[in-house]
Amino acid sequence: MALSFFSGVRFVPIISTIVYIFVGILCFFVWPFVQSGIFTLGNLVTASGYAGTFIFGFLERALIPFGLHHVFYIPFWQTALGGTATIDGVVVAGAQNIFFAELASPNTVRFSVDACRFMTGKYSFMMAGLPAAAYAMYKCARPENKKVVAGLLFSAGLTSFLTGITEPIEFTFLFIAPGLFVLHCGLAGLSFLLCHLLNICIGTTFSCGLIDFTLYGLLQGPTKTNWPMMLVLFVIYAIGYYLIFSFLIKKFNIMTPGREENSTNIKLYTKEDLKNKNNTKSELILEGVGGVDNLVDIDACATRLRLTVVDESLVNEELLKESGSKGLIKKGKGIQIIYGPQVTVIKSDFEEYVEKVSQ
Repeated sequence: MALSFFSGVRFVPIISTIVYIFVGILCFFVWPFVQSGIFTLGNLVTASGYAGTFIFGFLERALIPFGLHHVFYIPFWQTALGGTATIDGVVVAGAQNIFFAELASPNTVRFSVDACRFMTGKYSFMMAGLPAAAYAMYKCARPENKKVVAGLLFSAGLTSFLTGITEPIEFTFLFIAPGLFVLHCGLAGLSFLLCHLLNICIGTTFSCGLIDFTLYGLLQGPTKTNWPMMLVLFVIYAIGYYLIFSFLIKKFNIMTPGREENSTNIKLYTKEDLKNKNNTKSELILEGVGGVDNLVDIDACATRLRLTVVDESLVNEELLKESGSKGLIKKGKGIQIIYGPQVTVIKSDFEEYVEKVSQ
């Protein structure tokens, strides 16, 4: 093994145990500040009116890759952070709790806009926007791949429309072009804001697909929900997502499913694929520099991954390009792979990957 820093691998569990005892003690003192920050953000959203509604919608989507969106929205749905209301003489706290209390009350004339502002905004992008984005990806696929892509994207779009389960499409954005996902988060925030402005009040149980739209929108009548205005948003979001995503995919040649040349593995991506993406990049880097036994040292500067190798002739520049490299500089046994400002993250992932495959 050429990498000297792996000699202490056997001590990692012992060191980790000792270190995390102190991390646990530190968290006891640090967590109250983190918790205070979460409540401060929640209070900001609640107190900021329409701007707060946009922030809520944006963050609710943006936190999905980290699995923290539940931590963010549940306090609004289930605690006083989402508001309080007196319904039939009973004080109810939490946006979702208020909606269901109003749903059960025979005295409800109109559902609470202040409560539904934390729920209704999902419908337009889950039932119209993302299915339209799926159609845009289909239209942008190569002709020879459209048959395979059609099945994948139709299923994903239909699932989003019927049930509000959006992960196959959203994680595909994250995997192939994170910028598309950021744009989607912005459009989601805008959807929450528009529903708030238009006084559309449709609650939800878990996610906002046709099933919930029928139960808590159509069947409750337009007086309580103002659901006809949601149909207008459906049209706007369907057209908007299709045109925007079609334009960006073609403009920047984004490799959405079916656009790759000679692709033999056309698929939508999952959270697990996203987790493994960094390992794939690290795998390409390691193979490109000749494997573990050819690697002596790992370092980085502001934009370059700096490696020392045993035999520089084993370095494969084409594989390194596949890993996202923007260039390669060789200086004897030292090589510099140019990645840009994200190189620190690449270095950290690469070190972890090399350590894992070396055990």
